[in-house]
Amino acid sequence: MSTNKNINKICIVIALIAVILTVLFMNAELLGVESKSNEKEYESTLFDTSKVHTINIEMDDWQGFLDTCTNEEYETCSVEIDGKTLSNVAIRAKGNTSLTQVESYGNDRYSFKIEFDHYDNSINYDGLDKLCLNNIIQDNTYMKDYLTYQMMGYFGVDAPLCSFANITVNGENWGLYLAVEAVEESFLERNYGNDYGELYKPDSTGNMGGGQKPEGLEPPENIPIDIQQGEITQNMSADASQQGRMAANSPPEMPQNQINGGKGGERSMGSDDVSLIYTDDSFDSYSNIFDNAKTDITDADKERLIKLLKQLGENQNINEIVDIDEVIRYFVVHNFVCNFDSYTGSMIHNYYLYEEDGQMSMIPWDYNLAFGGFESNSDATSMVNYPIDTPVSGGDVESRPMLEWIFANETYTQLYHAYFAQFISDYFDSGYFEQMIDLTKELIAPYIEQDPTKFCTYEEFETGIETLKQFCLLRAESVTGQLNGTIPATSDEQRQSQDGFIDASSISISDMGTMHAGNMTMGGGRGMNRPTMQTEEDTQAIQGDEVSNEQTESSITSEQQEEQNQMIQQPSDLQQTNENTQQTMQQKDFQNPMQSSRNEMPQTINNSDMWLQIGFSCVCLCLGIVIALLYKKRV
Repeated sequence: MSTNKNINKICIVIALIAVILTVLFMNAELLGVESKSNEKEYESTLFDTSKVHTINIEMDDWQGFLDTCTNEEYETCSVEIDGKTLSNVAIRAKGNTSLTQVESYGNDRYSFKIEFDHYDNSINYDGLDKLCLNNIIQDNTYMKDYLTYQMMGYFGVDAPLCSFANITVNGENWGLYLAVEAVEESFLERNYGNDYGELYKPDSTGNMGGGQKPEGLEPPENIPIDIQQGEITQNMSADASQQGRMAANSPPEMPQNQINGGKGGERSMGSDDVSLIYTDDSFDSYSNIFDNAKTDITDADKERLIKLLKQLGENQNINEIVDIDEVIRYFVVHNFVCNFDSYTGSMIHNYYLYEEDGQMSMIPWDYNLAFGGFESNSDATSMVNYPIDTPVSGGDVESRPMLEWIFANETYTQLYHAYFAQFISDYFDSGYFEQMIDLTKELIAPYIEQDPTKFCTYEEFETGIETLKQFCLLRAESVTGQLNGTIPATSDEQRQSQDGFIDASSISISDMGTMHAGNMTMGGGRGMNRPTMQTEEDTQAIQGDEVSNEQTESSITSEQQEEQNQMIQQPSDLQQTNENTQQTMQQKDFQNPMQSSRNEMPQTINNSDMWLQIGFSCVCLCLGIVIALLYKKRV
């Protein structure tokens, strides 16, 4: 009888428990329970930056493949990465003008793209679908791409992962490359979850590109920010605020190929659509965007992006249509490294545009001509002091809508300055940069010394990487001066006065490698020998000529022969060097900036995860109610 009297209370308690469980599931992340992670296994395997990885490409007719590389057609091969072999994968040469440049140099050191899933969708390397192998052309430092991606990742930008890899072909040493995560499906899943948005790679240069001219990272603690409302409450000096007001003029040092006319009084070589300028509502007006979509897009996707570009050009609803934090962080690092083979240069390419649920952001790509390499006529002092508030070459800020909104609104300009100050403080003033570049040099130097296909000599590498180090330190000093007002931060101001400029006359931009690097040949054309992949016919021909060449061969000393043999074989001593350097990095607690920064970022729940949690919670609630009703009926 007492049970009957309390049955309603029991049912209510059971229902309350079900409700509580539902609330807990729906708010698990706020209570410290991590959501499903999008982490990929390849992040900690192939892109472990504490060591040089090994990639062996196996192909029957490698020389035949090289002879047709400029066709950019896929061929079948097998690859072994750090001891793990994958067969039936696809490889092709990649690049724009770099393809023809390599060919014109009389050189076979092409960049490559490996598609693990090209023939079989089930094939991947630890979750990675596509891998780029960059040949490090026009970069005596071997580190421009690598360093920029590390900076981007360190500062919270969604950037490709990368690491150094020693390439061998059919077991013979080919050279040190930079392995880079392709910005495609695996990248999108890793950064945005399985329900990722739309990806575009705007480009109107066609075959001209590649350098040819015709957990969360919080805002600085002293700056309270409500990004959703686009408001910032902070006290900044009058000088700093004045710096943030945009002077829509071109920088003091403009590229020689600049074409006048167009929006803002100056026009670059890129079309309006790649500049992200709204023209009209016609799909055809944005062909250089839509034709270069990397995801499957619909007419609805096109219409949505055009509406976003229209609002962007009108500076409307910026806090809704732009991922403010992501884009400002992107431009902080981008404007630091002075890369004008990009969105802020005359070519207006080498970037990805990402859009999801009506919000846009930028993804970095291709920085081998950063640190002034595209501006081959610029002196180091002008490049080190390049104005951070007018960072466009081949046009003006007004002609780059994705950048203009930062300077059109003092609130966003202040945030840009605050993030720049944070970047300089965390990456440079802390000593982190010097430690990172020194350890990376120690890691890759032995491989470069024995790289048989390198574009420069080892001595040029040593000079180049030291120049890069000094450039970055001087650039950081100049940016600090521009932020505190002791150095002019706009091109107009710099034309009027160069007081306070950081003197960089002791270094030369060309030492790091530039777009016009001369007529390079394999090994820099300085006595280096490239490996030759011999066919059976070649071997027979060589054997047939042994007698007639006996006198010539006898002139080769045993030391020279030993040196050549070392060049065409995988260096046996490099494994020990690699292990020693890796151990040094671990002892000094030197971590991959991308991985360490991302580990600090809160995991976000993607849409599919959210609906799964809601569904599970509903099941718990319904189950609780059913149990209560059955129990009541039974009693």
